[in-house]
Amino acid sequence: MEEGQFENLPGKGKPLDLTSNPHADPAEDTLYRILNKNGCAPEWVELNKEIRNSVASWRLALKKAWMHFNNKGEHSNNESKWLESSEALKLQLRDLNNKVFRYNLIVPFGRQMLGFKWEREVDRLKEELQETDK
Repeated sequence: MEEGQFENLPGKGKPLDLTSNPHADPAEDTLYRILNKNGCAPEWVELNKEIRNSVASWRLALKKAWMHFNNKGEHSNNESKWLESSEALKLQLRDLNNKVFRYNLIVPFGRQMLGFKWEREVDRLKEELQETDK
C-alpha cells in the first residue's frame, strides 16, 4: 500500500455498492431485499431486538431486587422478599433462554448468541455495583 499499488483501482473515491451481498444465497438475498423495501425485517432480526430489550428490562429488575435486598439495616426482613423475587427472576430468565434457543435455530450461521445463567448475571451485577461504588 505504501508503494501506491491501490491508487489506480476502478471506482476509487466512489461509495461501495452494498445493495447485494455477494456471499449470500441469491434467493435469500432477494427475499431480504423485498422484506427491507416493505419495511419488514426477518424474524430473527425482530427476535434479536426483542431479546435485547427483554434482557435490559430483566437486568434492571434484578438490580432493583438486589438493591432492595441489600438495603442496610433491613437485611433480615428482606430475605424472604429476595427469595421470592429471585425465583420470579429465574423463571423470567428461563423464558429469555427459550427465546435465545429459538433465535439460535433461525439465525444465519455465525450469529448465534449464548444463553444467560443466573450466577453469571448476579456476578455481573455485583461487579457493576462495585464499579459504581469507586
